[in-house]
Amino acid sequence: MKKFIAVAGNIGVGKSTLVEMLCEKLGWTPFFEPVAENPYLVDFYRDMQAWAFQSQIFFLTHRLRAHHQLAQYPTSVIQDRSVYEDAEIFAHNLFLQGHIRPRDYQTYHELYLTMIDFLPAPDLVIYLRASVPTLVQRIGKRGRDYERTIPADYLSSLNNLYETWIDNFTLCPVLTVPADDIDYVAHSGHLNLIAQKVEEKLTGKEEVIFEPEEVARAMFA
Repeated sequence: MKKFIAVAGNIGVGKSTLVEMLCEKLGWTPFFEPVAENPYLVDFYRDMQAWAFQSQIFFLTHRLRAHHQLAQYPTSVIQDRSVYEDAEIFAHNLFLQGHIRPRDYQTYHELYLTMIDFLPAPDLVIYLRASVPTLVQRIGKRGRDYERTIPADYLSSLNNLYETWIDNFTLCPVLTVPADDIDYVAHSGHLNLIAQKVEEKLTGKEEVIFEPEEVARAMFA
């Protein structure tokens, strides 16, 4: 039976890498959000408060369309970042920073809630949880110049929003991966461990956790 999994997590946590490696291991199809030319982006960076709402509506539209297409996809697929994060993390953060006015944010959020009612939820969300020092280290390793200037306090604020979101997320099962302790790039055993936990979660096991002992053993598997 086909499955639809979404991988969620903060900037630099390793979502795209996990999607690629898991799909290769499981023989599934990866989905990376295509870069869409947001016609509001130039205006947004010039005047965030004036254009944040329009820009986020554009991104939400593309993410909703992608989610719908993936739900109809004929084979199992893993998505890099979910529609939920667009609204619950990034748009919410812009609102908290004062870049989206309360009236506009209420309209945005009501639209988002209405639309996801019509979309089937994924079979599983994999949430990669990492501390800010881990995120900063991994962002530095991947060497994207435009990411090097991301402040640590910005990553921290996103982490707080992620934790609030995941604590209240009930649309589908969630597998939380302790990304501070697990390095599936350096240790193939860690990738195998995640794949095992995914299988357990998809087959309905109520509680799936990463014990420190098995994480340590997997480093040498």
